[in-house]
Amino acid sequence: MLQVFAFEKIGVVLSDLYFVDPSPHKGQEGPERGVRLEVRVMTQGELTGSIYSARPIEVAQPVWRADLLEAADAPGSFNRTHHHPGFQGWEPGGRVFDRGLSSDPVHWVGEQLTDLKGLLDQAGLDGDGGLAGDADDLRAAVPEIERALSGLLDRVRAGELAVAPDGDVASARISWL
Repeated sequence: MLQVFAFEKIGVVLSDLYFVDPSPHKGQEGPERGVRLEVRVMTQGELTGSIYSARPIEVAQPVWRADLLEAADAPGSFNRTHHHPGFQGWEPGGRVFDRGLSSDPVHWVGEQLTDLKGLLDQAGLDGDGGLAGDADDLRAAVPEIERALSGLLDRVRAGELAVAPDGDVASARISWL
């Protein structure tokens, strides 16, 4: 499932995720599941038909990512929860583990989203690049984003989302993100 919160130039996207790394780091072996949240650049396309036509929307380049993951056999542990403060193009930087993120992931992510400038600065981007309106709108939407994030996590735990593929797999990534 994909959920999108789009503002003028920045958006927040959330999706359930089931992941099996074919070359895991030590301690990261086995399937992971949970929710991925990314701050992304958003672009509104021009209308391609009448004034009533659908507008093309691009969910573009990622800026920041939080992975609220846990080993599939350890529900509720958030033992693989981490974030990526920046990207090189489409590739995330290394996993950064934070005790606060693992102990209260929804609240921790909400706190990060209240500081769009800080997230952009961490990512090596200009945090003042004409995004003051987006920062205010994002900050106001944080409670709704936290509710959506909690709802997705509840559905993952209930076995409705981030479901393992059939059969034994050595590599898998089932997600919009």
